[in-house]
Amino acid sequence: MLIIVCPYCGKRPEIEFSYGGQAHLARPARPSELDDAQWAEYLYMRNNTKGVYAERWRHSHGCGRFFNALRDTTTDHFLATYEVGAPQPAAPKPAAPRPAAPHPPDGSAP
Repeated sequence: MLIIVCPYCGKRPEIEFSYGGQAHLARPARPSELDDAQWAEYLYMRNNTKGVYAERWRHSHGCGRFFNALRDTTTDHFLATYEVGAPQPAAPKPAAPRPAAPHPPDGSAP
């Protein structure tokens, strides 16, 4: 089970949370002045990043609050969570891969 750290409540199981889309999107200041193409761009077009991605989440079965998270979409690991309105933290450096254990020359498992 995936554990997500709510910045308000602490560690909780993933089933308590709802995905809310891309984080740090600014609503247009004057939406009534946008044409249909511009409004559709704001509503539907999102980055589809492979790797570290800033997302909005809601602790729907807990405190009910929204928060932001940095998640690596290639591994599904949460790298950081932070309150809405707080600046996006720098993504932590990924851990170096561990070398594989050597296998005996006869092919048997160690």
